[in-house]
Amino acid sequence: MTPRTSLLHVVAVSVLCWGVALGTAGGEEAPAPTNDEMHGDVHGGTYSEEGPDACLGCHQSPGMSAIFGSVHMATSDARAPGGQHQCESCHGPMGDSLPMHGDAVISFGAEAATPVEEQNEVCLGCHQETAADWSSSAHAADDLGCVSCHTIHSDHDPVLTLTEQPEQCYTCHLKERGQMQRPYVHPVRFGKMNCSTCHDAHGSPTEFALKHDTLNETCYSCHAEKRGPFAFEHAPAAEDCSLCHESHGSSHAGMLTKAAPVLCQQCHSQRDHPSIRFTSEGLEDDSRSSFILASGCMNCHSGVHGSNHPSGITLTR
Repeated sequence: MTPRTSLLHVVAVSVLCWGVALGTAGGEEAPAPTNDEMHGDVHGGTYSEEGPDACLGCHQSPGMSAIFGSVHMATSDARAPGGQHQCESCHGPMGDSLPMHGDAVISFGAEAATPVEEQNEVCLGCHQETAADWSSSAHAADDLGCVSCHTIHSDHDPVLTLTEQPEQCYTCHLKERGQMQRPYVHPVRFGKMNCSTCHDAHGSPTEFALKHDTLNETCYSCHAEKRGPFAFEHAPAAEDCSLCHESHGSSHAGMLTKAAPVLCQQCHSQRDHPSIRFTSEGLEDDSRSSFILASGCMNCHSGVHGSNHPSGITLTR
């Protein structure tokens, strides 16, 4: 045992050996894919005969042993790095370059010498199905690395946890963080949904990386009662929910972009309707204010998203 070998080294190697034993006890061990089969010419070179034992001789940071509890180091799964070439499955075959591997290793992170595109190519070698639209995504266009969001050397990835994911997204999306603190919001900060409920961070054909084809379809996945079809439609509601609603949070009830009746009067004038105009001076006719305060126009036009009632042409039923 060399002087640099620590207790962490012994524990980590013991855990790995125990995992390999479990993985092969049930039957014949699946043959490990070749370097070309895994990542083409990204890595190059040959794999070390010592495997992770050689890596752990130097890489003994306090959190390093946590990787043995992650899915990536599952030795019983031939699809996982742990079931193939362990550390070298992702960091590249280092062969005779160990222990001083120099530039032979593929490193990950914003400050790493390895280009982000090459880092992501390693991840996409296994996760191509879950990130099929990555190359056309806004995150890829910003040269964002997978490890910018995901925690790999750990048994716990916050971005995959319902209550912890939003904080990870907020590190970049500061505007949305502020909107989510408003009085009327989607229940993200209450742990009942998260960003990926509506958005696909790995890419989507839609403008805002939505999980459905349109904004309305995304909203309807939860608000099915607003879908229709209706005999009498409210055109803005059928066209785009964001014409009236804020997606992430609002200071107005119902997550409206503006309070009623101001919101409604952006499109509906007084012509052919005995409405009361709301100005910067207040209501023009205080004697009729009871009909337009509080819920505003919706005091009468309650079927604002659409109506199927025979008398609902004015969306009053």
